[in-house]
This record gives sequence, C-alpha cells and structure tokens, in this order.
Amino acid sequence: MWLLLLDNVNLVRGNKYILKDINAVFETGKIYAILGTNGAGKSSLAYLIMGINGYEPSSGRILLDGEDITNLSITDRAKKGLTLLWQEPVRFQGLTVEQYLTLGGKIKVSNHQIEFILNFVGLSPNLYRHRMVDGLLSGGERKRVELASILLLNPRYAILDEPDSGIDIMSLSMIENVIDYIVKHGGTVIVITHREEIAKLSQEAYLLCNGSILTQGSSDRIIKYYKDRCDECSHVNLPSLEEMRI
Repeated sequence: MWLLLLDNVNLVRGNKYILKDINAVFETGKIYAILGTNGAGKSSLAYLIMGINGYEPSSGRILLDGEDITNLSITDRAKKGLTLLWQEPVRFQGLTVEQYLTLGGKIKVSNHQIEFILNFVGLSPNLYRHRMVDGLLSGGERKRVELASILLLNPRYAILDEPDSGIDIMSLSMIENVIDYIVKHGGTVIVITHREEIAKLSQEAYLLCNGSILTQGSSDRIIKYYKDRCDECSHVNLPSLEEMRI
C-alpha cells in the first residue's frame, strides 16, 4: 500500500514547540482533514510536509512510499507528486492565467484541457484565459486559478490549505468537485481547515490542538469532538524545551 507517513515529527523554533510528536498516515486514494482552531499549527504542518524553507523537522521522519524524504527540497518533493494549495495564493507579476497554469509553458497541456479545467473551477476560459494574474483578479478568482493549477498537475498528494478561504460559501460544491477529481485520478487529498463543512468532505480526520494531534478517526467523530471540546483547549500552550526537561 502506497502512503505518506509522518513518524514522530517535531518542529521547534527557539525554545518552543510549534509541532510536537506528530504521527500520521495518509493512504493513497483517500480524503483526510487536518482540523483545528486558528493558530493550532495546521498551516505549519502543511508547510512541513511540503518542505517549505524554515519548516524542516527538528526531529522525526517523513516517509513517502517507504522512502525517507525528510531532507528533500520542495522541488524534489514536487517531482515525487506532492503539491500545496496555499491559503493565500502566491502573486506573480506579468503572467496571464494560462501562463500561470502551465508554468510559463513548462507543462504541456492542450487547449481543451485548459478550457476544461477553467470551466471546472467556475471560470469562463474566454474571460479569464488571457487575463493577467497580478492585481487584476479578486481573492476568490485567484483561489480558483490556484485550484485549477493543482488539477493540471495531477498530484499524488494534494495538500489544500484552507481551500475555501476567499471563496463564498456557495462555492463549497466546487471545492468538493475538485477534491473528488483529484481522488478519482489516483491522488490523495489532505485538507487543512477549521470549518466543519470542509472537514465533512473527508473520510478520516486528525484534530490538531496547539501543535499536537489531540485525536484522530472518522471525520464524523472528530468533527463532534472538535465542536464539543476545542474551544476550552484552544488557550493551552505547548511546553517549552526547558519545561519538558523538568
């Protein structure tokens, strides 16, 4: 069975734990949610999995299909099929939507594929294909373009950090369609969210609280746990390294 595995991963900055004792398994072809309140460490976990500079594990391992990728660069992880949808889409100057989607022509796709993907995320190809990305698109439009770019990459593991951010609630069905599309094409989806509606799209979930996994299981059970208990634990801080030694 192909899978992505986090083995007792820790992320420490200064004298504080950002992520502590993270153990998680993501099997191929499934939808997972990383659920938690704002500031729980969800985005830090996404960046750590993707290999973003500054989010290298202080200890522990990240394994992909049995291969240790802990020290691989973001580029090498992308080549192995990992990709990240940023909560705030990256801004690029001087690129049209089509150039952005094809990485300036590096990704070879047909006109039909570009039109299909743009329509899939609710953007008319005639209106958006040749529009400039920088500054001329709303936050919701840029998020849709970013989702389209994820689909064109056909990732093995897609980490979606707050995919509904900047998009109106009526577009929840579009996000669900994007997630289903990735899975139907052989990918695994890891959704980072603090919203129950998004977490309900998953099959399994991890509840992150102040940098640690509080519990895991079916999405229904984790959502209920989150609703019942997370407010009261959201003010608890992880201990420092010095406190852990006492």
